[in-house]
Amino acid sequence: MNLQQFLNIIRYRKKILLSVLLGLVSITMLVSVLLPKQYEAKVSVVIDQRTVDPLTGMIQPSQLMSAYMATQVDIIESHSVARKVVEKLRLAESPQVQEDYADANTTANIVDWLADLLLKKLEVTPSRESNLLEITYTAVSPEFSALVANAFADAYIQTSVELRAQPAKLNADWFDTQMQSLRQKLETAQAKLSDYQQQYGIVAIDDRLDIENSRLTDLSRLLVESQGRTDELESRRSLLGNNKGSESTDSMQEVLDSPLIQSLKAELAKTEANLEFLSKKYDRNHPQIKQVEAEAASLHQKINTEIRRVQNSMLSGLTSAKQRDEIFAKELAEQKAKVLELKKQRDEIAVLSHEVENAQRTFDTAMQRTVQTRMESELNHTNISILNPAIAPASASKPKLLLNFIISVFLGGMLGLGAALIAEMLDRRVRSVFDIAEALDLPVFAVITRSKFKVEQKYIQR
Repeated sequence: MNLQQFLNIIRYRKKILLSVLLGLVSITMLVSVLLPKQYEAKVSVVIDQRTVDPLTGMIQPSQLMSAYMATQVDIIESHSVARKVVEKLRLAESPQVQEDYADANTTANIVDWLADLLLKKLEVTPSRESNLLEITYTAVSPEFSALVANAFADAYIQTSVELRAQPAKLNADWFDTQMQSLRQKLETAQAKLSDYQQQYGIVAIDDRLDIENSRLTDLSRLLVESQGRTDELESRRSLLGNNKGSESTDSMQEVLDSPLIQSLKAELAKTEANLEFLSKKYDRNHPQIKQVEAEAASLHQKINTEIRRVQNSMLSGLTSAKQRDEIFAKELAEQKAKVLELKKQRDEIAVLSHEVENAQRTFDTAMQRTVQTRMESELNHTNISILNPAIAPASASKPKLLLNFIISVFLGGMLGLGAALIAEMLDRRVRSVFDIAEALDLPVFAVITRSKFKVEQKYIQR
């Protein structure tokens, strides 16, 4: 079928097309006039999606805004919000509603039944480029549509508060039960630390350890010095034992440092000089020589006695030095043991203190979260506010006569064309050259048309 054939069909079947078109338009306009008027009331709600929570201070990702708005739409269209609207407006108490509920013959609760009916006429539209939601409710009464739309906005705000406060309340209750266990752990750790400090009388372990370390260093230094003096005395005693004689004893440092021995030696030197002088003057057996010799012998004896006393003093000093070394070594060992014990106590206190710090830190964190969740559970405001409340519309939004007329004309035209084509298929006619060529599959050599002059003359004669 080409365009010429299609136009021929429309021209010869125009009665069918027009009848279908006018019929559909008439029926549509009649139904539109007879239908009850519908009124739409709109509430504009603003959702302040902050990037920082005002209570917790946590940063919220702004990339989730689209999902957040979709969630808010689902909350408004939820059955729970609709139930709150029914309960707030007390729709179930209306006698007319109760009669309609009885005629509905449903097993659902009247509140749930009404909630489902309200949701069927509710429409929530989020804005594409802002944090704005429009709640639209359609009803036959303009006042009722505005009342229900505002009720849906209030119920949505109330539900948002409950959705935020209810999990926070559950978390706060859970934290309250955990706080008892954490407090007990903290008290146990503190009691262990206190008992350990009282058991060993520890006040400031670091200061005491510094003092004991200093004392250990001093004892070690004293022991080294004492052992050095002991070794020196030991070497001198060994040297004295190997070189026995007056020259070795005379060269001893103790002998040289002894003023008594040196004075005796000086007196002995004078006596010997006097003896030598008298020997030149008198005979060997002269009484003065004998007296001087006796004095020299006495001085020699005194010097030897003093030297032996110095030697004995040196030996006794060596013994004392060894005993002192032993005392220092014993004290040093005891001091080392004390320092090691203090270090052990310090390590134990460090472990106990670390346990107390961990328990305190855990307790403080839990306490902070408990206070925070408890405050969240007691919040009675939300980030949702009503921008424009619904007011009773002055004009009906449905039915839309002009829109229905345009749609009926379009649909009527399409149905009329379809009816014309179906009629043509049921009763095919030859209306052009294309119909002959298509139906008989034969070439057309000529086309005979009626004379226009004769036709006009025939009409003139009549």
